[in-house]
Amino acid sequence: ISEESQFKPKPMIEIGGMPILWHIMKEYAYYGHTEFIICAGYRQEYIKEWFANYFLHNSDVTFDYRDNRNEMTVHCSNCEPWKVTVVDTGYNTMTGGRIKRVQQYVGDEPFFMTYGDGVCDVDINKLLEFHKSHGKIATLTAVKLAQDKGILNIGGDYAVKSFREKNIGDGAPINAGYMVLEPAIFDYIDGDDCVFERGPLEKLVEEGHLMSYIHKGFWQCM
Repeated sequence: ISEESQFKPKPMIEIGGMPILWHIMKEYAYYGHTEFIICAGYRQEYIKEWFANYFLHNSDVTFDYRDNRNEMTVHCSNCEPWKVTVVDTGYNTMTGGRIKRVQQYVGDEPFFMTYGDGVCDVDINKLLEFHKSHGKIATLTAVKLAQDKGILNIGGDYAVKSFREKNIGDGAPINAGYMVLEPAIFDYIDGDDCVFERGPLEKLVEEGHLMSYIHKGFWQCM
């Protein structure tokens, strides 16, 4: 995707004619969650312009220039009923810092957070129910990344002692994003240089406040 990402943010790279970001939003909207805050950094103006034109591009429109007029009539629109807030969180701001910068738009309620390059079919409402059931600060969705290579057992003399093909037990659970966070998470983020996956998540683990929701369905990251 490098030939495209030099001109647009990765979440705006199209799959099936629509940006990755749109596909992620459709997943949340399917479960009734239609208010979005986008942490924009690199080429953030591209995201704002895309949403600024979204209504027009998804509507039937008449442009009337007769008799020196300049009138536009929208007949019908196929836009989703979404509310989208795009926040310029800074070009060099790290992942934790980006979350901190949208605190004023989140308020005092639990909120979902995910990355802009991974699409998943996790049941968002079941994820939320799981989060509420354990009373912790954060829940992340975990998927098992399958091992697709042969397994080697190498001795101290670098000789291969055994070789076997992969099996279903060789995969490892990884962070797939699609998180639920309590507002208390903002207290774990100390500035723009904060990497969310290091300080905050590591501290949550130490305190026993990070839970995982195991997802066995589709997940794909660019």
